[in-house]
Amino acid sequence: MEMSAIIRLLLFLIAVITLTSWEFLSPRRNRNHSRKSRWVGNYIVSLLDIGVLRLVFPIVAVGTAMFAAEKGWGILNMTAIPDYLAVIISVIVLDFVVYIQHVMFHAIPLLWRIHMMHHTDLDLDLTSGLRFHPFEHILSMILKMSAVALLGAPVLGVMIFEIGLNVVSMFNHSNVYMPIWLDRIIRKVIVTPDMHRVHHSVRIKETNSNFGFNLSWWDYLLGTYKDQPADGHQKMTIGHALHRENNVLSLWTMLKIPFTGKTGKYPINR
Repeated sequence: MEMSAIIRLLLFLIAVITLTSWEFLSPRRNRNHSRKSRWVGNYIVSLLDIGVLRLVFPIVAVGTAMFAAEKGWGILNMTAIPDYLAVIISVIVLDFVVYIQHVMFHAIPLLWRIHMMHHTDLDLDLTSGLRFHPFEHILSMILKMSAVALLGAPVLGVMIFEIGLNVVSMFNHSNVYMPIWLDRIIRKVIVTPDMHRVHHSVRIKETNSNFGFNLSWWDYLLGTYKDQPADGHQKMTIGHALHRENNVLSLWTMLKIPFTGKTGKYPINR
């Protein structure tokens, strides 16, 4: 457990330093708001999320994998397959679970209220990949722990998935420039910044597309893929159409959004 936390922290710091440097040296879009006005709230809510998860779920997903292995719970623990194959299957299945979770957060009005905070960021960069409401983290962890126990995912598979989810989420929210040819190659497997940026458009049809966090396959296979934003990456408007005030960048307003914010017509089932 401690080793898992140390590895995650080290890779998190490496990703932050690398992506921050890349954003400074080669940004994809011009910023509309200062980094300070956004980063303070985004980083603090990320620390708050970590504290809440540690308080509510002391063992989290990796601990659930250990417990399931000891008890022999889950499909993979009851199946005689090679360890490496169990790791690969667990990473892919858990990524699909997160994709479905993301779709549900857009489809169900109550869940959209919670997820909406993530979409009220007025610019997009690596810190946007950390901007999630604590309630969303709690619900997500319940789902992931249930999936890990049901699947019987091995500890290594869960560690790879969790680390990948954290790092790739920062990467595909980052404001970094990549040559179009390179983006086309990478997005065949991994969600790229240009691919995920479409999802943060104020246009409802674009918001309800490109739900993948790590693997891009699910959007291609299930018909939720959108190649480019209608207004282009430079001119598209990031955020939520009904939350354009600067105060949506403050920590207190961010935390209040599920209770006081207007949802608009964003939920899919509307």
